[in-house]
Order: sequence, then C-alpha cells, then structure tokens
Amino acid sequence: MSSHVSKRRERYKSILQVAWPLIIANSFWNLQLTIDRVYLGNYSTEALAAAMAVMGIFWVPMALLQQTAAYLMTFVAQYYGAKEHKMIGPATWQALILSLIGGLLFLLLIPASDFIFELVGHSPSVRTLEIEYFDTICLSALPTAIVAAVSSFFSGLGQTRTILWINFVGMITNLIFDYMMIFGNWGSPAMGVAGAGYATALSAYFAAAMGLYLLFQKKHEDAYATLSGWRPRVDLLKRYLRYGLPSGLQWALEGLGFSIFLIIVGRMQVGDAALASSGIVVTVMMLSVLPAMGLAQAVSIQVGQFLGDKRGDEAMAVAWCGIQLALGYMMTMGLSFLLLPNFYLSWFHNSSNAALWTDVSHMVPILLMFVAFFTCFDSLNLVCSFTLKGAGDTRFVSLIALILPWPLMVLPTWLMRDWNGAVYWAWSTASLFAMVQALVFLKRFMGGKWQSMSVIH
Repeated sequence: MSSHVSKRRERYKSILQVAWPLIIANSFWNLQLTIDRVYLGNYSTEALAAAMAVMGIFWVPMALLQQTAAYLMTFVAQYYGAKEHKMIGPATWQALILSLIGGLLFLLLIPASDFIFELVGHSPSVRTLEIEYFDTICLSALPTAIVAAVSSFFSGLGQTRTILWINFVGMITNLIFDYMMIFGNWGSPAMGVAGAGYATALSAYFAAAMGLYLLFQKKHEDAYATLSGWRPRVDLLKRYLRYGLPSGLQWALEGLGFSIFLIIVGRMQVGDAALASSGIVVTVMMLSVLPAMGLAQAVSIQVGQFLGDKRGDEAMAVAWCGIQLALGYMMTMGLSFLLLPNFYLSWFHNSSNAALWTDVSHMVPILLMFVAFFTCFDSLNLVCSFTLKGAGDTRFVSLIALILPWPLMVLPTWLMRDWNGAVYWAWSTASLFAMVQALVFLKRFMGGKWQSMSVIH
C-alpha cells in the first residue's frame, strides 16, 4: 500500500513539475485577454460586449489554425519517447509551414467582416465596434500560430519553462500596447477596440520572434535538426494533418457552437446586458480554467512520451493523477465563484451607462453559479480529451465536438431566447453540454483503446 501511495505522489510531482510553467504561461495568456477586456470595459461597456462577440467569431478559424499547429506537441513527445530525436526538427517545420500558410489565408477574412457582422445582427453601435476589432485582431493570426508551434516544440520535450518566457514577453508587450492604443497614451491616438486588436497583433509578433530565436539555437539544431530539417516532407505533412487537423477541428467546432450561443444571447430582449454579462463570466471562467489546461497539457506530454516508449499502463496511471489534480483545483475555484461573485464583478465596473451596468451587475452573480458547475466538468473534459489527443485519438474527439454542442446547447438556447430569464436558461444548457461531453470523454478514456495508439508510425 505504501508503495502504491509513493508512486502516486511521484506521479503528482512529475505532472506538477511539467505543468507549473504551463499553468503560469496559460495564466499569462489569459491575463492578457483579461487585461484587454478590463481596459475595454473601462473604455465602454459596449466595447466590452463587442470584443466578446468578436472573439467568438475570431476564435473559430483561429482555433483551427492554432490548435492544428499546437498538435506538434504530440509528435515531439512521441518522437522523444521513442528516441527518434532527429525527426523532431522536420516535424516542427511542418507545423511552421502550416502556420505561415494559415496565417496569410486568415487575412482574407478582413474584407468579409462587414458581411459577417451584418449576419450576427447586434445593435448598430455594437456592430461598428465589432468590425473595427475583428479587422485588427485578424493581424495576430500568423504570429499566434507560430507561437503555438514553437511552444509545442518545447512542451513536447518537457522544457515547459521556456514557454513561460515566450508568453511573458507577449503579456508584457500587450499590456504596454493596450495602454498606449486603447486610451491614447504616450503619443498614440486613442483607438478603442481597434487599439486592442493592434496591441494583440504587435505583442504576438514580439512573442513569435522570441520563440523562433530560442528554437533555432545551435543546441537544438545539434540535438533535433531544427534548422537542417526545414524541407517540406509530404509523408510527414500528411501524417501531421491526419492527426493535427482533427485536433484543431475540435477547438474550432466547440468555438463555433459557443460563438452561435453568444450570438443568440446577444439577440435576447436584454441582449446588450446579456452579452456583456456573458463576456464577463467567460473571461472569469477562462482565468480559472486555463491553469487546469496547463495540467491537461502536462498529462498529454507525459502520455505521448510514455506511448512513444510503449508504456501504456504508465500513461493511464499518469492521466488518472492529472484528473484528480485538475478536479480538485476546479472545485476550489467554483467555490470562489459562489462565495465571491462581487469580487469578480468589480474588475469590470463601468458607470458611463448606468442602466446597462445595473442589469449586468444583477446578471453576473447568477451566471457565475452556472460557471461554477460548468468548470468542474470542464476540468474532466480537458484532461480526458488531452489524453486522447496525446495518444492520437483525435478523430473521436473532433466527432464529439461536431455532434454534442448543437442539440445540448445551441438549439435549446435558440428555442428559449424569448423566455423570461432566457440568459439563465441559456447558461443552464451550456452547463448540461459541459457535463455530457465530459462523461463521454471519460467513457472513451476508460475504454483504454488509446493506450496502444501512435502518431509517429
């Protein structure tokens, strides 16, 4: 018994050693988003509502690009576990090539922004701000994808501290550019939501430059062929797309469902208040969930390395330890949402539109109750789905993301949109979706088929 407990403690320790830089790095990234929204909330509540709607639309194609690039982590981890180190550089270049192509294609969305937000159908004042923000934040797609690929190289090796510094550069530069461009400080014109978009893009380029500098150091070329492996390889690229594209699709499909969910919320009778309130609780939710994502990423890294070394039983044991850690953390955060809702609400206080803020201040504490429930199941969802993807079971994960959001969350929200308290009914369906998805992933995880999978052979 004592040996079993000792092994479990060692696994906890091993996960946390890999996870803590990822947790801090994810917190940096989320703090960057939070700072954006706090600044915009202070600029105007309408700007906050517009930014939230834009991020929903922007995230769908961005998730496909970013998370496809980020799937490099599994290739690197499995090659590292299999001791095929000279394949790591070529795999990294396939991710960088996809990031470059996808980032340039992303610019084609800018001419379509008027049409996109005409379809969204929010109030004219919010729509104008949405178009401004979308056009500028699209400029961040290319460097963001590069950061995802470079970060995945280091995370797949277990060198997660490096990612911390890349994200730190992005956060600090974003904070500076936000302060300059949103409000018009230090000689910059006040650009409001457009300034927030430009700030995000500029900070992403700084982070990408930092990441590429670290990637191409001589020690990484000697060990992993990060420079000499630059040539496109059709066989490797096909295999990368076979596994990486479904992984990106999972995030994109979930993002699409949630974006339409938010669009419906914005069209309710109290749409501006419901959308702003949802924006606040999503920001708070992301601040709490991303550390759990760091744990899930650490589990995925170790799962990939163990599977590369043909140690499926150890991969299962590590995944269970990750589930326990993530669930314990999220239950603690959920309790804080129930006990301290006004603490979170105070971050976004704005009295320029008193009537709107009064509605928002009434809605947010109730919505945080749903978020407390939602995030506990989401922690289970994260660890199980990252484990499955770390093994290569990406098609199943993307299929679930395609099927579940619509009957459980989107369609019920549309049917209930004119009910009294529609925003609360909407968030109850979102909570139901999180619960069902987590249980489906848990069943697949416990089936154990993933323990014999590989993406590298």
